[in-house]
Amino acid sequence: MMTQQALEKYLWGAATALRGTIDAGDYKQYIFPLMFFKRISDVYNEEFENALAESEGDLEYAAFAENHHFQIPTGAHWQDVRETSTNIGLALQNAMRAIEQANPNSLEGIFGDASWTNKDRLSDAMLTNLIEHYSQHRLDLKNVPDDKLGNAYEYLIKEFADDSGHTAAEFYTNRTVVKLMTMIMNPQPGESVYDPTCGSGGLLLNCALHLKDEGKEYRTLKLYGQEINLLTSAIARMNMFMHGIEEFDIVRGDTLSNPGLLENDELKKFNVILANPPYSIKSWDRKAFETDPYGRNIWGTPPQGCADYAFQQHIQKSLDLGNGRSISLWPHGILFRDSEAEMRRKMIEDDLVECIIGLGPNLFYNSPMEACLLITKTNKEESKKGKVLIINAVKEVRQDKNIAYLEQNHIDRIYKAYKNYADDEGFSKVATIDEVLKHKASLNMALYVSNVDNSQTKITLDEALANWQESSEKLSASMEQLFKELG
Repeated sequence: MMTQQALEKYLWGAATALRGTIDAGDYKQYIFPLMFFKRISDVYNEEFENALAESEGDLEYAAFAENHHFQIPTGAHWQDVRETSTNIGLALQNAMRAIEQANPNSLEGIFGDASWTNKDRLSDAMLTNLIEHYSQHRLDLKNVPDDKLGNAYEYLIKEFADDSGHTAAEFYTNRTVVKLMTMIMNPQPGESVYDPTCGSGGLLLNCALHLKDEGKEYRTLKLYGQEINLLTSAIARMNMFMHGIEEFDIVRGDTLSNPGLLENDELKKFNVILANPPYSIKSWDRKAFETDPYGRNIWGTPPQGCADYAFQQHIQKSLDLGNGRSISLWPHGILFRDSEAEMRRKMIEDDLVECIIGLGPNLFYNSPMEACLLITKTNKEESKKGKVLIINAVKEVRQDKNIAYLEQNHIDRIYKAYKNYADDEGFSKVATIDEVLKHKASLNMALYVSNVDNSQTKITLDEALANWQESSEKLSASMEQLFKELG
């Protein structure tokens, strides 16, 4: 069995073969499908061998569909492509399409739309190197269990995010923030969890892994997501399979203009929603949202230049009316921008906001902006009604080069404050709705919680003037001394 470190080194090693000819931002469209193709081929072999042993050598029985998780048609196995010496890209493309067609309910479109046949980018020699690299080890369940491969897959996503920079935010959310979001939402077995802009599926997966870590039945969690980008949605689906998750539904499409998860012609409702939507997008159909057929404009229509509250209203409209709860990661601007004040006021008046958590800068990829978490509930506990907890945790962050992250002590302090739901001087404040409305519905952290260091003794105006006069006299004396020395 491979160690975690050896597995990660082996999987990342394939990317080095692409350096120089493929842009770093494009690695993932080739590496992930290849890795998934190898995985399902190796698992197919493993299932075949197990069925063969079980049937005492019955080849026909070992090939039965019931003995296999996924079907691999004749000629579409990894080994078939490996034995191809020319036009390898075409052989790969044909094999992947054949597997998708043989498993229409689960794998349709999962290999993406990479141009495998473009020999200017992928020569036969380069593809041979890639295939031989992956052929060094078996990626079956015995050699690489689900949890180990899942961790390695998450490692690759992180590496691609770091390597490609500008494309990272599209499919990667800071994992330490994801952990905090999951702890706060606390999904339970059997609940439905939704991410309207799911990227590579990290938020959804962490809900299942959170339950698994607690020793609870995580396989009954129902995971749903929507993602606009074809490749990223395919990566999310592969991510689920790599982690051994099977109860999920990830659809492709634009969540605002074409929500894909519907029930009886209305938005499907979920117990838990976690989201890190793209912030401040400008190219969206504002006109259509004014008369939204799904009634998502519950607080109004956001300005053209910023669709943040369109996503937030979509989230709210998708929550279960009994115990629906949401947490979404935004830049701080969503808390106080004037252009959204009326929508924010209605959201607060409806008593939907349970908590606001101000986080530090650099938690978004490629952006120095400060982040915040907006937490809403459709049915707040009696003790929290008419109140909003505001946690100013902008200093609870570790800066490392151009990216920041939350350490365990930061996560623990923020989570404890959320659970306590009480005032903590310089860190948290329970504000009443009336108090927030008096501030023109602004949730700007500084209005409620100041974490400026007040430990220094305050001085009077007379003392300040005296100090200033003393320093001025010292400056005059030193200037006179300087002029004397200069003659």
